[in-house]
Amino acid sequence: MPTVLQDVHGPDWPLGLITVAAPGTPIRFTSLVDPSNLNAPESSNVSGNTREYSTRSQQLIIQAVKAGGGGLVDNAGYTYIVRKGGSRGDPGTIIKRLSPGETFFLSSAPAVIDVFSPYRYYVDADSAGDSVLVTLLIF
Repeated sequence: MPTVLQDVHGPDWPLGLITVAAPGTPIRFTSLVDPSNLNAPESSNVSGNTREYSTRSQQLIIQAVKAGGGGLVDNAGYTYIVRKGGSRGDPGTIIKRLSPGETFFLSSAPAVIDVFSPYRYYVDADSAGDSVLVTLLIF
C-alpha cells in the first residue's frame, strides 16, 4: 500500500500517484488524501473531521508517470488535467494534455493572492492504468 501523507501545512505535500482506472472517468487529485471529500471548499460537512479552511497551494507539480518495474515509468498514452466536471472528451474543461513522462507546473506568481485548490482538478487518460504524480507547494 502506498504512503499517503496528510501534510496539509506543507511547504510541500505529495498527493500521491493518481491512477485512472477507466478512460473517460476522471479522478480527483485529492482522491487519496481526502477520499470522502470532507475538506472540499464546497462541502457542507461541518463535522469535527474537517479543517476550517480547505488547502490552497501556490503551485501544483504534475508528472505523467505510472507505477511499473519497481518504480515509476512513463504512461502509455496522454493524460489530461481537467477542471471539476470535465473529462478528456470535453475540450472546454481541459487545462493541459500531458505527453507520457511530461512534467507540468501549474503556478501563480509569488505573493499573488490567486492560488489553486487541489479539489478543483481531476485527471483523465487515454489508457487505463495511466497516472499522474501530484505534489502541492503550499504558500
